[in-house]
Amino acid sequence: MSIRKYENQIYAGVLGKMLGVYLGRPVEGWSYEKIRETFGDIKYYVHEQVGVPLIVADDDISGTFGFFRGIEDHGYDKNLPAKAFGDTWLNYIIENRTILWWGGLGRSTEHTAFLNLKNGIPAPRSGSIAQNGKTLAEQIGAQIFIDAIAMACPNNPDLAVELVRKAASVSHDGIALEAACHLAALEAMAFEEKDLDVLLDRAAAYVHDQQLLDIIADVRDICSREKDWRKVREYLEPKYGYHVFVGCCHMVPNHAMVLASILLGGDDFQKSISIASSAAWDTDCNAGNVGAFNGIRLGIDGINAGADFRTPVADLMYVVTADGGSVVTDAVIESKRIIETAAKMAGEEADISKERYTFEFPGSVQGFQPCAYDHGASADVKISNCNECMEENGLLVECAHVADGVSAHVATQTFIDFSKIAVNFSTVASPTLYSSQKVITRAKALDAGNVWIRPYILYYDIENETQIMYGTFTKIGRDETAIEWEVPDTKGMSIFKLGYEIASEKRFDGRVVITSIDWKGAPKLFAQRGMLMTSIWNTNPLWLAGFASSAAQFAADFNQTYCVSHIDEDGLVTIGTREWDNYSVATKAYFSLHESGGLVIRSRGHKRYYGAALNEYKYATLYVQKDDKRTILGEVPYAYVEDQPYELKLKAEGNALEFSVNGQVILKAEDDTYASGGAGFLISKGTMTCDSFIVEG
Repeated sequence: MSIRKYENQIYAGVLGKMLGVYLGRPVEGWSYEKIRETFGDIKYYVHEQVGVPLIVADDDISGTFGFFRGIEDHGYDKNLPAKAFGDTWLNYIIENRTILWWGGLGRSTEHTAFLNLKNGIPAPRSGSIAQNGKTLAEQIGAQIFIDAIAMACPNNPDLAVELVRKAASVSHDGIALEAACHLAALEAMAFEEKDLDVLLDRAAAYVHDQQLLDIIADVRDICSREKDWRKVREYLEPKYGYHVFVGCCHMVPNHAMVLASILLGGDDFQKSISIASSAAWDTDCNAGNVGAFNGIRLGIDGINAGADFRTPVADLMYVVTADGGSVVTDAVIESKRIIETAAKMAGEEADISKERYTFEFPGSVQGFQPCAYDHGASADVKISNCNECMEENGLLVECAHVADGVSAHVATQTFIDFSKIAVNFSTVASPTLYSSQKVITRAKALDAGNVWIRPYILYYDIENETQIMYGTFTKIGRDETAIEWEVPDTKGMSIFKLGYEIASEKRFDGRVVITSIDWKGAPKLFAQRGMLMTSIWNTNPLWLAGFASSAAQFAADFNQTYCVSHIDEDGLVTIGTREWDNYSVATKAYFSLHESGGLVIRSRGHKRYYGAALNEYKYATLYVQKDDKRTILGEVPYAYVEDQPYELKLKAEGNALEFSVNGQVILKAEDDTYASGGAGFLISKGTMTCDSFIVEG
């Protein structure tokens, strides 16, 4: 059966995961009693009462959609080995900073597994009971990262379970692995089967652990006899609580609560994630799993049947990995990746749009909201998707009382909005949009009027203040108009929002539709030059925050632009997106104590890239890194000295690579491993300072 049939359900599953996480996240770690005393039942978002942002970097979201990319990165191989998922961890995780709870060896299951991988112990041994012990291997993490994999196997539980078993074995084993497979089977089958009893009966065939089968049967039994979820929890607590199943966050109580939330919520999406968020234990993990399952099973209409969870979220999410340009993303983008993966594993071609913003799913808005920047007099706007009122997709902007001097403004994030950031999870990211890139927008006005539209960007300047730059106005009417805008030069400062101003000289109470927005390739010129530090006390300004760094130290320098330092091998600092294809990257480097240092191009994470380096003051290398394998593409003697400037340039065009030092090409090679990706620095066992960073497309 064609994957096209399941596209909206995949989007609903992604939405459900996000909404569940955002509902449960503010009370993660709270006791059951504290949640009950403070909120009673958590039926809607409580982030404001808790004093945290709604959209946050969360391990459940980053791990789910980040680790899933291992299938894409390894050629959509249905027979992918567990080791490939372990390599995916090493490629995308920045140690001590992203995705995982870095609670320590022997305390955090995922941290322990990461250290095993780093030290050469591959998956599945990295997460095994034999390696880490039973308690550590049976904590919750096995089931919280698997939803996207199951979504890529619609109505194919055999494949979902096979892939999830391998993916979850990177960090877990035993009953936790069995629970992850159980959940994967449920989600894969939910694309077609809606009856919970039938689903649970069939999913039992994928569980081989008798203890888990007994727990599932017990939960089903109590939920068939008792419909008050608090009484069900009172029944579960003494049998399956954390005091019975020890560790920091054991799988058993949480899997039991996921099942209870699903059974007691029935066909009510809101009720199911409300129970999971109100019942304590691991609230964001449980509500995320419940939301993903019921998003698939009940679809978009099921999500829309209760409270409006979607408007405040506006599809927006952060998938925080070493691939910084894919961090700021949304439910449409991630759904399209899953759909493409599902199609290719099924031997089909995915019928999805190639533009970044297409608003192609019912109700999708891809991060667009009324712009909060002070534009002066602003008209009221309502944002929705026009598929709710007509037979087409697009961002519908309904304007109220636009007139001379009173415009409407809408915008979406292209980088982190640091005014709305949570401090308890590291948010490493790169912008998605850069100066000199050409933004192509297609728009029209549905209602009569003298309507004009222009794009704009918001960016952080060198003093961390927000600045704005506008394009020119274009008149639009009932026929779709293409608007091309080359993003102006921000002097290398990070662009964090792309917006649109809608204007009219006469009163306009009407509707404007933006049907698509896109930009492609590397910027023609993106550059940070010279010493940009404005204070010795501000070594991490926002212009530096656009880089994703796995180097131990990456900071503004006192003399040059940057200081890059790492105690081990292969510390990387990258910026840019996977869409950057043919371009060069250049810097002026000064070397201190080091083993090697240089430039990175076409990075797709920090273990997949092309590198060009000077080494040990003796020689130069050009190489391709693919997970744990490094292939030398070229090597020549090259003597250089300490604390002297060397102009380094690495260029990629098609499959041709070229490394230059001080204007002289010293290495050339051809390789087809990577066609695109970000750029940056690399350093091993030492330090280099760099004056400037220049990307030319």
